[in-house]
Amino acid sequence: MNTARTVRFRQIDAFTSVPFKGNPLAVVFDADDFDTAQMQAIARWTNLSETVFLLQPDHPDADYRVRIFTTGGELPFAGHPTLGSAYALRDSGYQPRQPGRMVQQCGVGLVELSERDDGHWAFAAPTARITPLPTEHHAALTHALGSTAIDFGAPPCAVDNGAPWLVVRMHSAADCLAVQADAAALAAVTHAAGTHGVAIYAPHGAEGPTHFEMRCLMSGGDFGLGEDPVTGSANAALACLLEAQGKRPSATYSVRQGTVLERDGRVAISHDDDGRIWIGGDCVSVIEGSFRHP
Repeated sequence: MNTARTVRFRQIDAFTSVPFKGNPLAVVFDADDFDTAQMQAIARWTNLSETVFLLQPDHPDADYRVRIFTTGGELPFAGHPTLGSAYALRDSGYQPRQPGRMVQQCGVGLVELSERDDGHWAFAAPTARITPLPTEHHAALTHALGSTAIDFGAPPCAVDNGAPWLVVRMHSAADCLAVQADAAALAAVTHAAGTHGVAIYAPHGAEGPTHFEMRCLMSGGDFGLGEDPVTGSANAALACLLEAQGKRPSATYSVRQGTVLERDGRVAISHDDDGRIWIGGDCVSVIEGSFRHP
């Protein structure tokens, strides 16, 4: 007897309004009946950086609950899955309990999303733990990135908001885009810092398309390998570090990511009067339908 069931499915492009220019995300609806092994198998099959499973919340303040999987494991939090799954849920007809506000339950707890004044939805960056990279690792980092353009005036730091990144400032956007990292050497540095990847960033000039350019190079573990097109958690980490180091340019600013991959992700960052940091951007639905699962 065939016991396969049909499950609603969407593929979202996050941090873009133009299909194929952002970071793709698989969203599986009504996933309460799936166990961990089934979720992991589906995530391996979609073969995307992350696959999100939407579930009923078990916290009274949450609108919904998510479990987030890479092809290799489960993450307690990730940025583009948070923004993209909230968009998919709203676009499917879900009405938030409070207009203009949603609360996501995930591995790090509750994450608030809100509709900002510019019409973007954004999530509140989770609290981050910031740990400076010991100076004895600076030479190894320079070697791993193959660049002498690291701005050590803003010390590289491991920033962990549920997805740990080593955040490194370069002198210019051109320096950031020119990096050709040694993967093995980079893995040694990031793992020594307790992270699974490096987020390199740099300011654009006054005529630049955004305030900052960013690239995220993943070095194994649950993050996988390679370069990520657009990374919400890393942009949240950047915003927390800029605030801690006194280097944020203004209360609102923007980041471009994915340029080297011929993407054009755009991330909007804002700091409110209550000290919270909001990470937002557009999303667009690219694939909508269902799949069969035993």
